[in-house]
Amino acid sequence: MKPADAFGAGEGEELQGLFREVERLAAAFAAGTREAEERRVTGADGTGRVVATVAGSARLLQVRIDPRAMRDLDHVELSQAVLDAVGAAREAAAEGLTELLGGLNGGRSQPDSADNPLTRHLDAIVREAEHG
Repeated sequence: MKPADAFGAGEGEELQGLFREVERLAAAFAAGTREAEERRVTGADGTGRVVATVAGSARLLQVRIDPRAMRDLDHVELSQAVLDAVGAAREAAAEGLTELLGGLNGGRSQPDSADNPLTRHLDAIVREAEHG
């Protein structure tokens, strides 16, 4: 029985094991997020004339615009192409983060966030971190 399962069953003596498991998961998550930040992911618009590069954490690093796009697209089309390329790159980065999280939980499917009583609190923490 895993420490988390034992704790859920009311076996308090397994609390130290639960803490060790949490520490192990936290360390694995920290290593994974460092790896994600170092990873580079690209995405392109539908024509391939605009390419965006993001870190694995979805932080925008670079946008390359082919000179033909500057010639062939008006300002509205060009701005949409940039948005499409950045969106595609960020989607690819999100897939990588999903894989990272899947590896942390042993490949089990992710729980529905609506069923998690901590979701509201975690969302508040994320919002606070985003807004400093």
